[in-house]
Amino acid sequence: MQGGAIAQFLPLILIFAIMYFLLIRPQQKKVKEHQSMVEALRRGDQVVTQGGLIGKVSKVKEDGELEVEIAEGVKVRVVKSTIAQVLNKTEPAK
Repeated sequence: MQGGAIAQFLPLILIFAIMYFLLIRPQQKKVKEHQSMVEALRRGDQVVTQGGLIGKVSKVKEDGELEVEIAEGVKVRVVKSTIAQVLNKTEPAK
């Protein structure tokens, strides 16, 4: 009786394990990489937002915001987590 119950749940357990390694774990890794990319943003970095705006970081604020210059003299406030990618990194100041 006990062996039959385990045999019935074995396929469900295997499916969950496969889904974890194929979907959940890679997504968690991607989130960690994005978080570290956002934390490493500095003044002068050229970035692309999730909305498609390309600009240069002019100020990094502590409350989760950036000030991004998208054109000469045009600056917008952007939430850090909406940065999709960093195009050009600036060299660290020595």
